[in-house]
Amino acid sequence: MDRSGSVSKPWSPWHQRLHDELMADPDLLPSGSALLIAVSGGQDSMALLGLLRDLQRLHHWNLQIWHGDHGWHPQSEQIASELNTWCQVQQLPFWSDRSDAQQTHNEAAARQWRYQQLRDRAEKLSAGKAGIDCCHVVTGHTASDRAETLLLNLARGCHLAGLSSMRRRRPLEGERAQEKKKHLVRPLLSFSRDETAAICTELRLPIWLDPSNTNPEFSRNRIRQKVLPVLEALHPGCSQRMAALAERLSHQHDDQQALNSLALANLQHADGLCRKGLSSLPPTARASLLALWMQRAEAPNLSGKQLAELSHSLEAGHPPGQRHLGEGWTICWRRERIELKHSC
Repeated sequence: MDRSGSVSKPWSPWHQRLHDELMADPDLLPSGSALLIAVSGGQDSMALLGLLRDLQRLHHWNLQIWHGDHGWHPQSEQIASELNTWCQVQQLPFWSDRSDAQQTHNEAAARQWRYQQLRDRAEKLSAGKAGIDCCHVVTGHTASDRAETLLLNLARGCHLAGLSSMRRRRPLEGERAQEKKKHLVRPLLSFSRDETAAICTELRLPIWLDPSNTNPEFSRNRIRQKVLPVLEALHPGCSQRMAALAERLSHQHDDQQALNSLALANLQHADGLCRKGLSSLPPTARASLLALWMQRAEAPNLSGKQLAELSHSLEAGHPPGQRHLGEGWTICWRRERIELKHSC
């Protein structure tokens, strides 16, 4: 494949589609902002980079490219080097980090490492002398990724928040939700993996194939290679529909959180929560309010089972008690109120 940096077509239906989506949601990637784009070299991230590169003249972004080398296969260093060369031809600033085996020994560890490196790079760019205020980290996740995540989380038995995960915009990992300083943005969630392949072909973008993407040891690869093809054969287009379901669930979750905030405001006092008011609610609503209350206090998160047990303990007629939540946190309940305490 030609990797000489050939110029892509100036405009296409793909450009128009993404441009229209960005104009409909101007806060997603604000005009004139600095974007740190995570690029693996695969078709999804290269399609993202190609589209944003071509749309830059309309949105006036400052594009910065970051590549994470997990060192999972012998060709990883070569991919990083060739991607660097391509970005130089395109006059795109390029940054790269390489992990060791201990840092990225599994999918979860690799994901955590990537987001930490991206956050560190965004902070370095923002603190540098170039005057770059880098608040948007951009990834090439697609509707296909969202469908895979929905299936994985569904199999794990997660709650609504998990089923509505992989949002278009959220605080970057490591950021307190209330600070909202740096955000992870996924502009291609309405595009499928087949469409990103077509974008790369049409715009003559290079693609670097990562052998680890076919490694069956990774659960996401097995979903991608074995589960989704069967579902697509039975119900063509199901990946897009599952991604759309995840989007609707995210809105439902946001609506529920807004209602929970209103309910919590009525129950909350300076010294804690009104136990009588909380105990009058259904167990699931009680658990949701407790989770939100503890989240706002920055207490440790509890599992669904733990929240259900705690909700049961707070029912009317149950005696006073307390439970240690870990990290120095304790929740205590008396006859009239419920309190959260933290010992430093």
